[in-house]
Amino acid sequence: VQLQASGGGLVQAGGSLRLSCAASGSIFSINAMSWHRQAPGKQRELVAVIISGGSTNYVDSVKGRFTISRDNAKNTVYLQMNSLKPEDTAVYYCAAHVTEVAGKPSRVYWGQGTQVTVSS
Repeated sequence: VQLQASGGGLVQAGGSLRLSCAASGSIFSINAMSWHRQAPGKQRELVAVIISGGSTNYVDSVKGRFTISRDNAKNTVYLQMNSLKPEDTAVYYCAAHVTEVAGKPSRVYWGQGTQVTVSS
């Protein structure tokens, strides 16, 4: 199973970006999909998560600005980021809890990371 993230870049404060992350390979089902970020000198933090039924949760610092969504048919998760702030600057990683074979335990797979830089 591979996760391919895309959509990062450089944007001015107040701008928007949309990240995408597509899972491919031997996939029976995907439960939770999530976005995490790691800023220089800081620990990686969970930004947003969406489960297969569509329920979502966000870290307080992005509530009202970021929206996570998924396309189950495409095994893809998105992160729409609006009203970006310099403190959102980080490498963003996607993750997915994947069941490869029915009845087997799921595993967490990670994407390669995509850089988001917000200038003031």
